Amino acid sequence: QVQLVESGGGLVMAGDSLRLSCAASGRTFSIYTMGWFRQAPGQEREFVTAITWSVGSTYYADSVKGRFTISRDNAKNTVYLQMNSLKPEDTAVYYCAAHGNSEWRLRVGEPDYWGQGTQVTVSS
Repeated sequence: QVQLVESGGGLVMAGDSLRLSCAASGRTFSIYTMGWFRQAPGQEREFVTAITWSVGSTYYADSVKGRFTISRDNAKNTVYLQMNSLKPEDTAVYYCAAHGNSEWRLRVGEPDYWGQGTQVTVSS
């Protein structure tokens, strides 16, 4: 089993930056891909970004491309989401996710593991 714990959410102004962290514990050797989803009230959970653990290939939703950057620290078993030029429409609960052997299964919303979520609120 793998446990994922997010941190770094909060209330910021439009145009500000924020960095989220997701620390993995447990059977971390089984992780192939980690990434982020987000869900606003009344909306479906949507894919934001993902990264493969070995090669470091990255994937981004069009809505965040050029503004958000995903990275990982293998030694710390931690993935980061740097969020720049934040907009009110970025307001959502952000969830960390991981999959054991497939990046595409994670991207379509079928990860093996979910974090508990962290709230990001962007004020105009």
